Amino acid sequence: MASVLRRSQTVLNSLCRRQFSASPDGNLTTHAGKSMNLYSAINQALHIALETDPRAYVFGEDVGFGGVFRCTTGLADRYGKDRVFNTPLCEQGIVGFGIGLAAMGNRAIAEIQFADYIYPAFDQIVNEAAKFRYRSGNQFNCGGLTIRAPYGAVGHGGHYHSQSPEAFFCHVPGIKVVIPRSPYQAKGLLLSCIRDENPVIFFEPKWLYRLAVEEVPEDDFMLPLSQAEVIREGSDITLVGWGAQLSVMEQACVDAEKEGISCELIDLRTLLPWDKETVEASVRKTGRLLISHEAPVTGGFGAEISASIVERCFLRVSSHFQHTSLL
Repeated sequence: MASVLRRSQTVLNSLCRRQFSASPDGNLTTHAGKSMNLYSAINQALHIALETDPRAYVFGEDVGFGGVFRCTTGLADRYGKDRVFNTPLCEQGIVGFGIGLAAMGNRAIAEIQFADYIYPAFDQIVNEAAKFRYRSGNQFNCGGLTIRAPYGAVGHGGHYHSQSPEAFFCHVPGIKVVIPRSPYQAKGLLLSCIRDENPVIFFEPKWLYRLAVEEVPEDDFMLPLSQAEVIREGSDITLVGWGAQLSVMEQACVDAEKEGISCELIDLRTLLPWDKETVEASVRKTGRLLISHEAPVTGGFGAEISASIVERCFLRVSSHFQHTSLL
């Protein structure tokens, strides 16, 4: 038992040490294509969405001139102000307009400038977008709605530019919640979200907009939703995370390996609905689970993962699960 606890504590200590210092080291993965950062990959995905579907629209605060993070640079010039345009500073209006646009059969790609400001749109997302299909007995839907929102801590963002609100929306049947960790993932997952038949919230880790760089195919491709990715295989402990936190966790795995601890690292990618089977299979193998995310521990999505995996793997667990976050 002492050895089991030591292994878990070693990984946990490494996560805590690296929480505010880790950053992606060079190329994240190897894919044939063009080297680009995360915001460029998102921009390319939006270009493809607008190019391939005349029913696609991109809108939000300052979107017309390229957005505060430059994710929509060049879109209005190429596709016109009728399809790429600014909105008033009214998040509930942005989402409400997107719901109506999607309900008419269009692909509505709405941007909330910072995830911290998504709360005024909470009623529109939870009581309208998520329920529209069910309220109409599946006669109508707004499945063409995708809401993009930069999230997470970075620089000197303070109270209103650093939040990670994903857990609020993971309690809502009828929507999907997706978070990429890299440029390749961002492009493929965003195109899947835009073309999915359900409303999706796509949280973008703004800390990685320029830091994360890798080779990304320039052609049109999609990555499956609700399918986790095993980034690193191991046998002693399972680590689960999403978004920017994967960079921190990957470095923790390297630290642990020096101590003789083999870590299996899983990127959840889609939080709602999430891939329970992949996580379960890993925990059945390692017997230990450590979950890490940027959002506060209390009410965080990590607690849902823990509860679900305990139900599925109770007799295969070698030690108690551990959970770490920024707060």
